[in-house]
Amino acid sequence: MNPVHLSVVIPVFNEEGNLPLLFARLYPVLDALGRAYEVIFTNDGSADRSAELLHEQHAARPDVTRVIAFNANYGQHMAVMAALERARGEVIITLDADLQNPPEEIPAFLEKTDQGFDCVGGIRLDRQDSLFRRKISQWINFLRGRMTSIRMTDQGCMLRAYSREVAAGIVRSGAINTFIPALAYSLARRPAEIEIRHEERHAGVSNYSLYRLIRLNFDLITYFTTVPLQLFTLFSMACSAGSFLLVVVLATRRLVIGPEEGGIFTLFGILFFLISVCMVGIGLIGEYMGRTYQVVRNRARYHIDHVLEVRE
Repeated sequence: MNPVHLSVVIPVFNEEGNLPLLFARLYPVLDALGRAYEVIFTNDGSADRSAELLHEQHAARPDVTRVIAFNANYGQHMAVMAALERARGEVIITLDADLQNPPEEIPAFLEKTDQGFDCVGGIRLDRQDSLFRRKISQWINFLRGRMTSIRMTDQGCMLRAYSREVAAGIVRSGAINTFIPALAYSLARRPAEIEIRHEERHAGVSNYSLYRLIRLNFDLITYFTTVPLQLFTLFSMACSAGSFLLVVVLATRRLVIGPEEGGIFTLFGILFFLISVCMVGIGLIGEYMGRTYQVVRNRARYHIDHVLEVRE
């Protein structure tokens, strides 16, 4: 089997409107590099013509194209994980299929890896997303930076380069719910970031709803740190201390001044607040326990229906 220098990993989910232009732009860029490469597409249970287009592209360029087909939709990060497990390149680059991150930026990432950086992240300039999504992204970046040791400027940028060693570490982690860029950063010895262009989505709509974005970043925080549990414990202690002081104040007032008219409503308000705090804590603890349960039961993270590749 001939050695491969570069593996480009692309998850695909209902991208029939973007794939033809992606093929037209991506392969000329890679051909011009003068390096042995492969492109690994993971069809993440697409319901449109994406599978057919990927089959056609594999037939057109079987020497450098590999297609992994899931039997159902398991999510973008599992699609990337499946490709990382099978990538043969010394450098692995992840790329979205929607063309918002231009494939023409790939040579810039290879320049950084040639300099010895083992994890290179992209920083999107002039983002072509809605103001709401940009603000949410900024808030999540700030929150993640405060609660974890992960220092990434733009964690939502999919265009990234990893060394083979970092990619192997990601695969060995065996994580069920994980955020691959953050995990790669934690494994890297010499990370770096570069600024890249950002384009409007060529066709279709984003597969990430607000709920999925929140869910993804909640997974990120709970996977890399126990700070939420620690903050909840401190907050609960503060609430307990405040409740104790309130009981002392109300008891003293009752002895000195007499019963307070309407005080029962104040007590009910405090009680409902404390109950809500307990419910948040139970949910937080359940999240950590659920993550542990998923790892312990050791269930397969995804199922592959078939793989298209030329075996040498």
